[in-house]
Amino acid sequence: MTIQKPAHRLGIALISPGGFAPEPEAIPRGIARLEAQGILVHNYYKHEERHQRFAATDAERLAQLEAAAADPDVQIVMAIRGAYGMTRLLPHIDFERMAASGKIFVGYSDVTAFHMGLYAKTGTLSYAGPMFTADFGPAEPDEFTVGDFWRCLAGPTHAISGHGAANPRLDVAGTVWGGNLAMIMSLMGTPYFPRIDGGIMFLEDIAEHPFRVERMLLQLMQAGVLDKQRAIVLGDFSGYRLGPNDNGYDFDEMLAYVRATLPVPVLTGLEFGHIARHVTIPFGAQGHLRCDGERWTLTMSGYPTLKTA
Repeated sequence: MTIQKPAHRLGIALISPGGFAPEPEAIPRGIARLEAQGILVHNYYKHEERHQRFAATDAERLAQLEAAAADPDVQIVMAIRGAYGMTRLLPHIDFERMAASGKIFVGYSDVTAFHMGLYAKTGTLSYAGPMFTADFGPAEPDEFTVGDFWRCLAGPTHAISGHGAANPRLDVAGTVWGGNLAMIMSLMGTPYFPRIDGGIMFLEDIAEHPFRVERMLLQLMQAGVLDKQRAIVLGDFSGYRLGPNDNGYDFDEMLAYVRATLPVPVLTGLEFGHIARHVTIPFGAQGHLRCDGERWTLTMSGYPTLKTA
């Protein structure tokens, strides 16, 4: 797959706002792969700086973010991985400075907290997209995942699609936002939770039992967030194991309940989350979602892109 590169040399900065790389060899492997394509990589991650369960101390991880945002040779700032740690940095991030940098910030999972805070504080868009270690650093990167990221960057629109049983028929438009469900819920009631009316919300999570997913969705409803949305599109919710107390209450049963209970249509089939093959979604883009009762397409526009030659 050949993607047009920007007329100037593309610069990507690597930061570690959360956890450290579980496979440190993936970092140089991914860097070499991008450099072979003519991309300039600025690596602010240092594996030896690991601190407790984090990639470095809070101050050091914040310094990485600030340095990447200030780097004049960088257009994209990408997290090496998620795990946990961004929440600790939120009160110390100068979001106005992040917005003024003009950088496209990329990541998902724990990075959802940054997407939410940046949009809530400044209205600036970012990318719920790949993580460097998992998506650019493997011995064999997923071609679709990497290609979808480059296609989104090329713009000016980006379309993704999916399908799922019992998806409702609909044709709606609104602001595309969301990410990791647990991270979203952790920001409820904080200054980092954006007020979005008429939104199209995308959600994913890992290792959360169906009843916990249900509980978080009900909290969103009871807090009045879902009344203001036009649709929810669910991504991957794998990594859990049912136990005796679940008594067989699985994801499908939970899905049937929330579809009958929530005040907003719920679609499934989004390739997004902690899986090898996943799409890139511009957080804050304008989206047009159409579904014929099974298959759906979400077309997004009005988000930051890179000029191509």
